[in-house]
Amino acid sequence: AKNAQKWASQCEMKISPRDKRVINGVTCGENVLLSSYPRSWADTIQVWYSQSSNFKYGYGAISKNINVQSYTQLIWYNSYKVGCGVSYCPTGPYKYFYVCQYCPAGNNPMQIAMPYRSGPKCADCPGHCDKGLCTNPCKYQDLLGNCKNLKTLFGCSHSLVKKQCPASCKCTTQII
Repeated sequence: AKNAQKWASQCEMKISPRDKRVINGVTCGENVLLSSYPRSWADTIQVWYSQSSNFKYGYGAISKNINVQSYTQLIWYNSYKVGCGVSYCPTGPYKYFYVCQYCPAGNNPMQIAMPYRSGPKCADCPGHCDKGLCTNPCKYQDLLGNCKNLKTLFGCSHSLVKKQCPASCKCTTQII
C-alpha cells in the first residue's frame, strides 16, 4: 500500500513506470482510475471488474479496441499481495487518483486470455484453500517466460536456470 500511495501522491494520473513497481525484488502490476469525484474502494474495484463484460476466457478481449487489462490484473491467478492508495489532485479535470498494485504482476502477454486455470476451485492447491482461493503462493518470481522448459531440459543445478528461474526451481508445491 505504501508504494501505491507514493505513486498516487505524485498525481501523475497514469500507470507508474515498471521500475517504480518493484517491491522486495518482485515486479508488481498496477491498475489506476482517474475520477472527478470521490469513490468508495468497492466502486473503484467494480470499475475495473466491469471490463469482464468484454472478456472471454481462453479468447481474451472480445472487442480488441476495449481494454480488459485492469480486469485481468485484478483476477490474475498468482498476484497475492495487493496495496492501494488514493490522492486528491486539485489541478486537473480529474481530482481523484486511485492506484492499486498487485504482486507479482499479472498480465503476462502469453497468458492474457487465461488469467487463471479453469477447473474446480482449489484443484491446484489441495489443503491450501480459503473461500475458493489458493493460499500457497510462491515467494519467488521467474525472470524468463520459458522456465518450465528450461527446468525440464537442463535442471535447476544449471547456472542459468538457477539464476533466472527461482520460482520454477524453488516452488514445487506452490502456485507460481
